[in-house]
Amino acid sequence: MEKDNSSPNKNIGILDFLSKYKYIIVTVAFSVWMLFFDQNSFLMHKELSSEISKLNEDVEYYQKELEAQNEELKQLEHDKNSYEKIAREKYFMKKSNEDIFIIELKDSIQPEEN
Repeated sequence: MEKDNSSPNKNIGILDFLSKYKYIIVTVAFSVWMLFFDQNSFLMHKELSSEISKLNEDVEYYQKELEAQNEELKQLEHDKNSYEKIAREKYFMKKSNEDIFIIELKDSIQPEEN
């Protein structure tokens, strides 16, 4: 019976390959680790960047809303008729001798859910 000598040669070939390309292997392993498995991975940065951009859009929206509210407040402070206008338009208030007619357009009516 002859011994299979190909196995030790394979180990020498693998060790030779590892010693020859050790810097490339370490660099690739490090890059894969940093891109996918690390706490500060590329995927985590991408997810956080999208969340930051969404929050910035929210900030812009609320700043515009705040400006509109401040403008309405200034109008209320300087114009006494604006109280009456807001009460009529938003809260459907009326004087004792008036009638209110609410007109709803077809595209503004929500369909009923069953």
